[in-house]
Amino acid sequence: MKKLEEYVTSIPDFPQKGIIFRDITSILQDADGLQLAIDSLQKFLEGVDFDVIAGTESRGFIFGVPVAYNLHKPFVPVRKKGKLPRETVSQTYDLEYGSATIEMHKDAIKPGDRVVLVDDLIATGGTIEAAAKLVEQLGGEVVKMIFVMELAGLKGRERLKGYDIDSAIIYEGK
Repeated sequence: MKKLEEYVTSIPDFPQKGIIFRDITSILQDADGLQLAIDSLQKFLEGVDFDVIAGTESRGFIFGVPVAYNLHKPFVPVRKKGKLPRETVSQTYDLEYGSATIEMHKDAIKPGDRVVLVDDLIATGGTIEAAAKLVEQLGGEVVKMIFVMELAGLKGRERLKGYDIDSAIIYEGK
């Protein structure tokens, strides 16, 4: 059986020279790779007491929804600003060049809900930190953050040191 990292395609010098882009679409395009990714994330939740899974747009949806389905938990989408139809809460965070805002429906998390956050990648940790702030703003508690891949050289785990984090694949570089 192949390891999950064997399904990832590494593309050197993309988007710029010196960067190795880790492409998860090759995981998605292989039934065994996709199953292994979902199973790996789900394994991180064994013994974790939680009520809700929330995932960030868009790859957090891809990986979070099957885990939520398998564990019979609700799924909450965390979307880019302006994409949700009902009343929302929002959080702005910094990007490498500028800023972005994400939103969640105001009624998506109830006070006391124990929430697992899911995304495909943890790099600097900015997006998932903003998602955690949304959960906490609504009275929820982030009990776990799970990722398919982690770029350890970008120090996202350090930024999120107060949270329980697991990644299926950890790359030491950027």
